[in-house]
Amino acid sequence: MSEHRIERDSMGELRVPKGALYGAQTQRAVNNFPVSGQSMPVAFIHAIARIKLAAARVNHDLGLLDAERAEAIVAAAQAIIEGRHDDQFPVDVFQTGSGTSSNMNVNEVIAHLASADGVAVGPNDHVNMGQSSNDVIPTAIHLSAALEVTARLRPALLHLRDTIDARADELDGVVKTGRTHLMDAMPLRLSQELGGWSSQVGQAVERLDGAMLRLTRLAQGGTAVGTGINAHPEFAARMARELGEQTGLSLSPNDSFFASLASQDAAVELSGQLRGLACVVMKIANDLRWMNSGPLAGLGEIELEALQPGSSIMPGKVNPVIPESAAQAAAQVIGLDAAVTVAGQSGNFQLNVMLPLIAHNLLTSITLMSNTAQLLADRAIAGFRVREDNLSAPLARNPILVTALNGVIGYDAAAAIAKQAYQAGRPIIEVAEEQTELSREELERLLDPARLTHGGIPE
Repeated sequence: MSEHRIERDSMGELRVPKGALYGAQTQRAVNNFPVSGQSMPVAFIHAIARIKLAAARVNHDLGLLDAERAEAIVAAAQAIIEGRHDDQFPVDVFQTGSGTSSNMNVNEVIAHLASADGVAVGPNDHVNMGQSSNDVIPTAIHLSAALEVTARLRPALLHLRDTIDARADELDGVVKTGRTHLMDAMPLRLSQELGGWSSQVGQAVERLDGAMLRLTRLAQGGTAVGTGINAHPEFAARMARELGEQTGLSLSPNDSFFASLASQDAAVELSGQLRGLACVVMKIANDLRWMNSGPLAGLGEIELEALQPGSSIMPGKVNPVIPESAAQAAAQVIGLDAAVTVAGQSGNFQLNVMLPLIAHNLLTSITLMSNTAQLLADRAIAGFRVREDNLSAPLARNPILVTALNGVIGYDAAAAIAKQAYQAGRPIIEVAEEQTELSREELERLLDPARLTHGGIPE
């Protein structure tokens, strides 16, 4: 018993760990939901604390909360935002669907901290003033995701794109065999191949930017069902302004609190864009794996940085571990999005009841893609070495180069030359010189791989 204290709530008494900053409602949730062992992401908890800090200031400015309590709440919330009490939020992800347990967890910790100097601060009456879990949690989802996209994901993606662009500029003169269906195709420059990756990443950023327009519209002010009961008429607008000043984000109340509480459409949209980004990451990771394959029996076009031994039984083996990690992270994000899609459908009348799952999956996906983009840039793309000997040899024998002769000798004649060159294992230019009236000089000009990477109609 000495390791516990007795706390009380509307349902009665409950034992709480003696050193815990939370109270009875948090402990009930801990007891009720021993599901995954995963607590809510700290970014989400910090976002709730930001809401409490903003609410204390707004309620004080509106004359609803005295200065002493407001200042105590602000100080306690700021300590949480700074990460000083991250171990005080143990509620499992798979809790009540409204996230009420997490809201009360933050309310109780702030009330405990704020009351430490003798100020009587209540978790419901003061910390939660003008709020409901039903508008706090949807607001925290939007706020935490918007902050993480802005501070972590977007910079990581821009860094990835810039790294790709730098290597593309460096490797612009390197020509290689293109591949469609994993089969030899017309040549392209390595810079063009990397440019495709860069464009994919850039467009993923554009799609995230579009989703942010809806993500910055907040539920705060809707309270229990969307009517705004128990909140001052100016509370919603002032909260958006205060949170915007805290974070630097351009925030506003949603045009319908009923939509904000009952649905999670903006979160589903963002999750979908993260899924699209995961497809981009998977494409880049798989291209790197193929290009690095070998070193003798694969394509061997590039050599990735050797980061760790690749086998417990085969000495000297080195594997493409960063692209493999990236592909797994991408697969996870795709799976998390499927769960968010189901959760987004779970709005019953005036409330969505899978809010903690949405928060957890969104923030996990943002973290996975942020870290993966950084790793791909710094540990795979920035340092790979091009094996030009393995690019030039197959390029010279590529029978598909005959495509450049279509307009001169016709498709059927070109196909016959390609077939004969492939079967004989001879360069296409030698067979074409034998089978056509074109001079060697003319064939060299028409079949020059570097020239063909510029497109157009060969003349």
